[in-house]
Amino acid sequence: MSSNLSRILDSVDPFIGTEPADLPAAQGLAASWWWPKAQVGNTHPGACHPLGMVSACACSGAYPTGYGRYGMSTEGAPAPLYDDYLASGFTHFQQSGTGAIRKYYNYFRVTPMIEPLDALGTRWKLQDESAEPGYYAATLENGIRCELTVGEKTAVHRYTFPEASSARVVLDFSYGGLAIEHGTTVPLRAGLESLGQGAAQGTVVMEGIPLSVYIDSDTPKSWRQLVWYDRRRVDGGTRLDFDYIRRTTLRPFGLMFMGPARAGTTIEIRMGFSMRGTGQARSNLEQALPGGFEHGFDRVRAQTHDAWSGYASQVEVDGGTPERRTVFATSVYHSLIKPCFAEDESPFWPSKGPFVFDIATMWDMYKTQFPLLTALDPAKGALMLESLVRIAEEEGNLPIGYRMARGSDRFFRQASALAHTVLADGYQLGLEGLEWDWALVHMQDDLRRGYGEDFADRGIAHPVSHTLDLATGYWCTAIVARGLGDHRLADELEAKSRAWTNAFGGDGLLRDSSFYEGGRWNYSFRLLHDMAARIKLAGGDKEFTAVLDRFFGYGAGPVTQLGVPPFGPEFAIGQDLNRFEGLNNEPDMEAPWAYHYAGRPDRTAEIVHAALSYQFGTGRGGLPGNDDSGALSSWYVWASLGLFPVAGQNLFLVNAPAFGGASLRFGGNDFELVTTGHVESGIGEDAAGSSVQYVQAARFNGKPLDYGFLTGNQLHGGGRLEIELGPEPSDWATKTRPPSASDRPDPARGGGARLQEFSP
Repeated sequence: MSSNLSRILDSVDPFIGTEPADLPAAQGLAASWWWPKAQVGNTHPGACHPLGMVSACACSGAYPTGYGRYGMSTEGAPAPLYDDYLASGFTHFQQSGTGAIRKYYNYFRVTPMIEPLDALGTRWKLQDESAEPGYYAATLENGIRCELTVGEKTAVHRYTFPEASSARVVLDFSYGGLAIEHGTTVPLRAGLESLGQGAAQGTVVMEGIPLSVYIDSDTPKSWRQLVWYDRRRVDGGTRLDFDYIRRTTLRPFGLMFMGPARAGTTIEIRMGFSMRGTGQARSNLEQALPGGFEHGFDRVRAQTHDAWSGYASQVEVDGGTPERRTVFATSVYHSLIKPCFAEDESPFWPSKGPFVFDIATMWDMYKTQFPLLTALDPAKGALMLESLVRIAEEEGNLPIGYRMARGSDRFFRQASALAHTVLADGYQLGLEGLEWDWALVHMQDDLRRGYGEDFADRGIAHPVSHTLDLATGYWCTAIVARGLGDHRLADELEAKSRAWTNAFGGDGLLRDSSFYEGGRWNYSFRLLHDMAARIKLAGGDKEFTAVLDRFFGYGAGPVTQLGVPPFGPEFAIGQDLNRFEGLNNEPDMEAPWAYHYAGRPDRTAEIVHAALSYQFGTGRGGLPGNDDSGALSSWYVWASLGLFPVAGQNLFLVNAPAFGGASLRFGGNDFELVTTGHVESGIGEDAAGSSVQYVQAARFNGKPLDYGFLTGNQLHGGGRLEIELGPEPSDWATKTRPPSASDRPDPARGGGARLQEFSP
């Protein structure tokens, strides 16, 4: 490997994905893909701690994070809500790359002002924005320089004022949500208390979530500290309590620090958060700043930078253009913002232990993001699995999606039995700390939840994509049962898992049904646990490849993408294409690797090369669609490394990487990726004319790797993967296929192989 290993943390651009997709015109295959969903990443550039509970960002009220200029959009390019980048203050708890939020987002708005309190809610223009992992800064048009940083459960604000006779920092406990229709939120109950000497505390409750804050500040001695209600100071008051708030009775309320400011006066606001009361919120702040709160901003910023460095140092790449390194580095960053780990913070049960939330898009995250998290931090991966089991224990089901809300907001329509895949992978990797016997109980019980009743009784469920989910869930549960020695149960579960065939019709595609955000073509190429039988059902390798070729647009011309609604005929025309959605939406994000199972890894190389070249870029418009909590970014990370996880199967498919090499630390061990014959290629316009590279041969730990996959244990165990690349397809990995449930090892037939045959 060359000495050009890049420290990727230095290349992260948190602004990527904050504006509508702005990518150079696609060429070749990528020009034939059609984008139906919102053409915006829906990310924000605010300060985030890796996998932390708290984020902080400038808030304009725009959809869906509170940051930015755009209104709600679910299809096509979003329409502007504002002409400029604006902020009415700085809020906490933002989603990342999703299309939906819950009520607790954007609470505890902090607004620095030199205007009267009546001006609270004004949106000032943002100037001189800058951001890096763990840090965000901007100057308001009134001249106040604003800086934010966060810890795992803390946030620290630093404001530098111009000269003003009456400056103030206002904390609004009543503000939250978004400035769109049905986007604002109202706390049901609230209370705050000024403790004197720069300290205060309070709690707001919404959707059953008690969100508490403890505040410490270092305001000048000449400044006053007071509470306010309905934009008026409460003279002499130190407490506000609201037992029951309705939209019709809500009046803004909060805390304020105010006084004269010389040019350069700096105010620091330090905040600890908890979902278990103000006492724990204070303890969280004290733990982040042991020995005292002074100079908290610089200390927390340094701690968070070190935390990001710890993750980023585990994924270093060799070579690549500056643009490609920026996109890759930012993808790693976006992959590690969610989910939120909040140890000992569950508001739903009293005991201590792991608690994980903002698993907002598990139907995408389980495919790419969870395998990346588990590879980079096996201990965190185990805590996440333990948290999933705890949710099932306390709330009655394994979640499909889990945002902070008491109630049934668990996305049951989107998918079924997804946690089973994550648990099966964790079991096969040997993640420690879980009671696997107890996990198996919940996995088995959960299979009859929701659409699972229909599947259990009739062997099929509609929407028919749930049939695939549930069949996979049975297969994954069987893996754990067999590993624990319950072979009778494993046999029963495996028999149920074969009902995936009921989802398919005679044309090799899924039966007609309703589908969530897609059509039957988008869902027809899932990487099932029995791809050998799936391909046989389609008529064999040649027939399966032909259907895939049509789906990916081989031989098709460019298509017209959607603009800003309302749409013309291009929407109906695009829907009728039954085409790959090109990473704009993720139901078919693993479909390019289906070619591996038909002995055509060259096709995988061509499609992945087109996606990496034309569907991602630098700048605010560098994402083709919702990042979905980091799942799309995780796809980019794996695809760039020439690897792709097959969820629930402890399997990674191998492809041509986009970099000359990489130094990785997966599973706590060093994994080195080395190529020969690699030719550098760019993205966007710089990719025009760059040829696809194909794997000619591969070696793993010095031995020939003639098949196109590694097990998760091999990847996590460390080693050296050497890949020889060339400009033309080869016969590499065309004979022995990736493992399938119904296969027996028989390379002469081109058959697959059981995974255990290749485990170390």
